[in-house]
Amino acid sequence: MSVSPFDHPILSALLGDEAVAACFSAEAEMAGMLAFERALAEAESEEGVIPAEAAAALEAAIARFEPDTERLRRGVASDGLVVPELVRQLRGAVEPAHEPYVHFGATSQDLVDTGLALRLRRVSAILSERLDQVIAALDGLNGRDGEIEVMAHTRMQAAIPVPASRKIRSWRDPLVRARARLAQVAEDVAVLSFGGAAGTLDKLGDAAGPVAHRLAEKLGLRALPRPRHSERDAIASFASWLSLVTGSLGKLGQDVALLAQSEVGEIRLAKGGGSSAMPHKVNPVAAEMLVALARFNATLVAGMHHALVHESERSGAAWTLEWMILPQMAVAAGAALRIAEGLVEAISFQQRRGE
Repeated sequence: MSVSPFDHPILSALLGDEAVAACFSAEAEMAGMLAFERALAEAESEEGVIPAEAAAALEAAIARFEPDTERLRRGVASDGLVVPELVRQLRGAVEPAHEPYVHFGATSQDLVDTGLALRLRRVSAILSERLDQVIAALDGLNGRDGEIEVMAHTRMQAAIPVPASRKIRSWRDPLVRARARLAQVAEDVAVLSFGGAAGTLDKLGDAAGPVAHRLAEKLGLRALPRPRHSERDAIASFASWLSLVTGSLGKLGQDVALLAQSEVGEIRLAKGGGSSAMPHKVNPVAAEMLVALARFNATLVAGMHHALVHESERSGAAWTLEWMILPQMAVAAGAALRIAEGLVEAISFQQRRGE
């Protein structure tokens, strides 16, 4: 049983997305945090901040590390996040002489936010590839059916005849613009979070800058002049982009559902949903799901804007709100792009009746 349709054992077939959801799994989160700790130790060792043997010991410990999940559960219940208990377990995995150098100079938010950045990089790549696929499918549809004449509708009333390409372009072009925006949005979240207790890296002294740059390079992320612990505009922009994508796909879905109505019949669907009572029906399930996912993300994006309000240098409440919302929005966008490609491939425009 699940409280979310995205990982529900049955409903996930309709609304879930395994590839995007995998980026938010416990395994992916742990891998991201351990990658940070390993790279941090290496960077600090190379800059002479910690002994080389301590970095080697931690790297070896991480290679064989098996987290105690039950202890992590108990730890997060009391600490509000997983990092304090994780660090305790990592320190227990090395010799006592090396314990002080585990997680040296870093804070929990460095670990969590950098791990998220690594995973959002993968999410961005998945969504970019799917955008390309949906755009290509729409181009193919336009090439085949674009000259077919259909009726334009304004304010839900018949207007004038137009080529189907008029409608197809209104579905395609917002996705092309979204694809163009993605490069900047993805770059803004693919950054290193490394500031220590309150963003000053006070424990590293003059080595702070060199360590940060080495660490960012090892992780394939962008180093910043200073951390953005309480500046969440990049994360909110990414969420807004997700909502723009699902909203644009929702417009496609809404149009298809209307054009496929029996009374309109300007689109035929090669496949659709069946009815338990009316076997003649071909329900526009995919189109309906695009509308539902668009409305879902439009609702959640407001929550991500609430999460912009971090009090002072770090907010537990706003930060937790991100954890609750962002994964669902990303999975919704992944599912919408997956569904949209299949829907477009099932569409055939029909000549207007009476002609």
